[in-house]
Amino acid sequence: MKRGGILNQPLSNALASLGHTDLLLVCDAGFPIPNDAQRIDLAIAQALPDLRTVLSLIREELITERVVVATEMAEFNAPLYEWLREHFAEAQFDERPHQEMLSRIAGEAKAIVRTGAFDPWGNIGLISGVDAPRWFSREGVRVPDYYRDRV
Repeated sequence: MKRGGILNQPLSNALASLGHTDLLLVCDAGFPIPNDAQRIDLAIAQALPDLRTVLSLIREELITERVVVATEMAEFNAPLYEWLREHFAEAQFDERPHQEMLSRIAGEAKAIVRTGAFDPWGNIGLISGVDAPRWFSREGVRVPDYYRDRV
């Protein structure tokens, strides 16, 4: 048995399968998940589990390089937007129109995790990064400028 962390097998498998630049989409209960997507459905009831809990647990196991959110979130769900900015402070943020989150971003996701959240614009793309200090720690390996601030 695992000591801790994420115990849900499909979610744990999906996280282990992510490589650099792969996209994991964590969404609310109402998100229209495409039929051909790898669907990891955690929703049990309203707010079970809630979006922030799921994102916090994933954050402990995934190096997140970028976070993709709907452009509308900052205006219409400022508490969630501010929470994301605080908890994923090390990541770059990309904002896309809500319609693009529902279509293009959903289509690019390696897996989509459905929560029980009833959170407006609660659809968050997490783009997997790399542990830059580990990759660039060998003697003679040069760090590119775009990784310099992470090493």
